[in-house]
Amino acid sequence: MAQNLSALFLLLGAGFMFIAALGVARMPDLFTRMHSSTKSATFGVGLIMLGAALHFGEIGMAVRVVAIIAFVFLTAPVAAHMLGRAAYFAGVPLWEGTLSDALRGHYDRRTHRLISDEKVNEGDLAS
Repeated sequence: MAQNLSALFLLLGAGFMFIAALGVARMPDLFTRMHSSTKSATFGVGLIMLGAALHFGEIGMAVRVVAIIAFVFLTAPVAAHMLGRAAYFAGVPLWEGTLSDALRGHYDRRTHRLISDEKVNEGDLAS
């Protein structure tokens, strides 16, 4: 039973990793590529690690797997957020099919802080 469940987790994890790779290859701009790779790959790594823990069936391995999953789930989204933020503020263009840019007009480039709607309306935004 444990081997069947382990094989299922490994297969599902590999499937999510494949979806992440497809997203990187097929998405039109940096931001959508980062979204697809971070979400799918993080979930895929978690499933593969769970499959490995079930396969080996040892407490020591399970503890290491939990630590790996926690590390990946904590660092991958934060790293993707920081890279996406840096790319946005460096001027990496959005895909022409993007419907809205929620940050446009809400960012002070001098202080690198978000500005509320009231201050944007008053004209406190530095270009």
